[in-house]
Amino acid sequence: MQVASQSQEEQNDFVTFWNEVLCDKFNKYQNILMEGLSYHSKVPLKRLELAPGSRVVDVGCGWGDTAIELAEKVGPQGHVLGLDCVDDFLDQGRTEAKKRGIRHVDFVAADVQTYPFQSEHNLCFSRFGMMFFENPVFAMRNIRKSLKPGGRLLFVVWRIIDDNPWFGVPKKLVLDFLPPPGEGAQSCGPGPFSMASQEVVTKQLQAAGFEDITFERTDGTVMVGEDVDQAIGFQLALGPAGEIFREAGQLAIDRQAEITDALSRELSNYQTDAGIVMDSSSWAITAYNPA
Repeated sequence: MQVASQSQEEQNDFVTFWNEVLCDKFNKYQNILMEGLSYHSKVPLKRLELAPGSRVVDVGCGWGDTAIELAEKVGPQGHVLGLDCVDDFLDQGRTEAKKRGIRHVDFVAADVQTYPFQSEHNLCFSRFGMMFFENPVFAMRNIRKSLKPGGRLLFVVWRIIDDNPWFGVPKKLVLDFLPPPGEGAQSCGPGPFSMASQEVVTKQLQAAGFEDITFERTDGTVMVGEDVDQAIGFQLALGPAGEIFREAGQLAIDRQAEITDALSRELSNYQTDAGIVMDSSSWAITAYNPA
């Protein structure tokens, strides 16, 4: 199984931010990010048909669960290349694939914008890995290089924040206590809603050379914490509310008790036997490399 990575000199600022700031936070809340939000990949993957022997790229594959699922779909005659900029995430995928005896998946730490793809793949898939590119069109052009003529790109992104109250409700509440991030705020890239607009994403894909572009909306509930305490911790670590909290620095620390109390009152309204469950909405976007 291949293991590769880029040097620190090759990494852009967003990649560095993922590795130095977000990695530990994502690992801490892996149960939410990989399991609680998995509904939005289960829907398109359940209906995805791949011929045995197909070759697939999984962009931003994180801990490798979708790459392994895709490897099971294509069978040992096929191959899956899982890419992510955080090698620490990929180690879990490597371990899980080895445990299952799946040898036809490779996990490579790389920036997808510059990875030297071979045009040999039938499908490029991504679950919430496309929204953070520094230059989306440049990245899409490079991704298209991975596909054979007629190859398919299928990726899942969040729709607007108003249709994702699990993001929007905590953000609005935290802004009652803290100022929005300034111009120089550190970030992981354009952000989770950068591909919410059908018009914008269609133009980006067309500029990158894709055709036959379609959008399919998926609505459903997601688990955003096993209990209120975990849900609060998750919101203050990641996402729009987490960015506001992080960038506010000492002011956030000074007002943390007030913010926590307010979040506790609000999020307790969403308590179920399955944890804190809230509405969410995504796009599954399909596009094709011209034949």
